[in-house]
Order: sequence, then structure tokens, then C-alpha cells
Amino acid sequence: MKKHEIRIKQWLKENRARGARLLQILVQENSTRGKESSTQAIIIERCRQLGLTLDIWELGGDELKGHPAYFCDRKSFDGNPNLVAVLKGTGGGKSVILNGHIDVVPVGDESSWRHDPFSGTIECGKLYGRGATDMKGGNVSLLMAIEALIANGIKLKGDVIFQSVIEEESGGAGTLAAVLRGYQADGAIIPEPTNMKIFPKQQGSMWFRITVRGRAAHGGTRYEGVSAIEKSVVVIQGLQQLEKDRNARITDPLFDKIPIPIPINIGKIASGEWPSSVPDTAIIEGRMGVSPEETIEAAQMEMENALREWNQQDEWFRENPLQIEWFGGRWLPGNLESDHPLMNALTSSFSEVQGVSPIIEASPWGTDGGILSTVGNTPVVVFGPGITETAHDANEHIDLEDMFAASEIIALTLLRWCGVNDVSENNK
Repeated sequence: MKKHEIRIKQWLKENRARGARLLQILVQENSTRGKESSTQAIIIERCRQLGLTLDIWELGGDELKGHPAYFCDRKSFDGNPNLVAVLKGTGGGKSVILNGHIDVVPVGDESSWRHDPFSGTIECGKLYGRGATDMKGGNVSLLMAIEALIANGIKLKGDVIFQSVIEEESGGAGTLAAVLRGYQADGAIIPEPTNMKIFPKQQGSMWFRITVRGRAAHGGTRYEGVSAIEKSVVVIQGLQQLEKDRNARITDPLFDKIPIPIPINIGKIASGEWPSSVPDTAIIEGRMGVSPEETIEAAQMEMENALREWNQQDEWFRENPLQIEWFGGRWLPGNLESDHPLMNALTSSFSEVQGVSPIIEASPWGTDGGILSTVGNTPVVVFGPGITETAHDANEHIDLEDMFAASEIIALTLLRWCGVNDVSENNK
């Protein structure tokens, strides 16, 4: 191990309490949609203390809102800025984007939580709270990696572009705004909660709304009507078969341990206004997974073709066709070669820190990686601390040991990827 790597390891060991405290402070701030500002202010101040070059701005403008990858229904971003903080390299090395989102999902039923969801309680080496694992813990790993370099006087050749963005949970407008602002790099790492696995491929996804028509009637003579709820059962069965057909085509071994690589999830059904009436409308809303090897448009077309087929096969649907609407959030898929140089830098750093080879799989959910790679032409790998199973759930938590290990792995990856300048090289 080189001297600067030893110094990084020692610095991170000595500053674990500071890292845990930073995460605790971040989790104690509610950064659900529209309330990101107070948490972002903490990140901004930390980056200012590190001497990074700051770019702070609020989202908006025709270029962003008119972009084909803008999938956002948010009315205003006022007071809730994006942040990009740059550690400038000396030149001659590869640049990297370290991208994390500061927004979190709502807490849900607070009675299901063991602790206050914004307490940041530390118990048995785990820190609890909304956003601890998705993905404030990953953000702290990035900041600790950067600070370890600065504190030890290690100069990189390539630029390190740290991004703390809003709106990831609702479609990625924050990262899209950063790309359109000109931030691109030779590679990118997103420390989403992967259980310390490495994801070179990310599933995309999008939301859909299907309207099912029926015919109203009195419940006492329901045979005179057509229940939209009963007809929606036909649609649900069709969606389940479409899901099976689409997943049967997935042969990539990175999906081998994922039971349903690209699910079609029905998340919401609304129908009926009165118990004694036959409902004449049912609305089905859900999420459609998109393979890393296909486009959003291709997946949309496949579902739309399926609906047209059902409209022809079903006598009622022929006269009262199903209607589909694509709305709300969309996450572009991402696809990076497993032997890409960024993957090699990350996997070798992982093995050095952990003493074992990493598990490499495909992501079971969407990230902002698709925007960085598809719109920003930046190769992306997703790797970070955090427990995937607790993200978006009650009692969300992160193992602090994983957060510290991820910090070291990312710091060593920066050395390998960006390169160390001649002055630092003399310290081997």
C-alpha cells in the first residue's frame, strides 16, 4: 500500500466520529420534496470549509423544462438549490462526478418507526432515520473521501466534481439541470444504497395510468351495468402476463439473482363513488421497469401495443377502449461495460479495502445514472453503503461501518482514476 493510501486510511479511522455526526445532523433535517434547503445548507457549508469551488443555483428555465428527459411536475424550486462543488485537479488526469441526491421520500406511518424518523438515533453501530441509507450516508462517504485527500495534501490530476442535487426521487430534474449547466466528466460514481455491491447497469422506470371504462347501474340490478372494477381485473392479468413475457427475454447474468429484473408494479387503483352503484370508471396507476438494453420509448410502445391487442380481443374493450397515459417520474436506464476502466478502478479499490472481490450485479431500481450517461455522455457506476431493503421503509437505517468502508474505497478509486500529481507521487 502506498504512503498516501495509508494516510487516507488512518485519517478516515481517526475521523469516524465526525463522519457519523455529520450524517446524524443531515438526517435530523427533513429534506422531503420542497424542503431540501436546510439540509443543502449544511452540505454547502461543509464544502465551503473544504475550500471547494461552489456553484449554487435554483432549477428553472426553458432549457431544463423543455428537455425531453425532464419528467417533473413540481411547480416551484424556489429556495431549494442544487449544489456542485469542485476540487480542481492539477491537470492531465481523468475527471469524475460524485453525484448524490439530498431529497428523501416521506416517512409514511410514523407509528411504524422505532425511533423518530428524523432523530438520527445511533444504536448498535447503525444510524436510523429517513434518508440515512437513501442516500445521505452515501453523500457523507463522498465528502469524507474528498476531505481525506485534502487533509493529507494529496493533489489529484483530474477534477473531482461533487454534486448534491434535489429531485432525484421524483425523476431526476436536479441531475438533469447539472448536466445542462455543463457538468460532464470522464466517469461518475453514485453512492446509492447498493449493500456495498457494484452496479454497472441500472434499471429504468416510468409511471403509467390506465383508464378502464364500465357502465354504471344500480347495485340491485348490477347485471344491467358493466363493472369497471371487474374489467380492471382483466387488465391486471394482462399486465402480469406482459411482465412475464418481458422478463423472459432478460438473459444478462447480472440479473441472475434478481427475481423480476424489470417489474410492472401496480401501485394504486381508484374506482367507484357509492357502495350501491356499479362503478363506471377505474384508474390503474403503476410503474413499468425498463431494461438497460432498451429505451423508454421502446418500453412504452410494447405496453401500448399490448393494450391495443387487449382492446381487440375483449368485446367490451372494442367499444370502450382502454386508455393509457404516461405521467410523473421517469428514470432513464443506464448501461456500463463490466470491464470499463472505471469499473476496474473501483473493483480493485474495493478488493484492497475489503479483502474480497465485490459482488457485481444490475440495479433493481432506477437512479440518476441514466441521465448522466444518456444525456451527459458520462460513464456511470452505482456503488455505495446503505441497506437497500430499508430504503423508503420504516426504520430506515445504515450500517456506519459500511459508510466508512465506502469512504475509503471511493477515496482510493479517486487516486486510481484521477491520478496523483508528481508531488504526491514522491510521497510513495
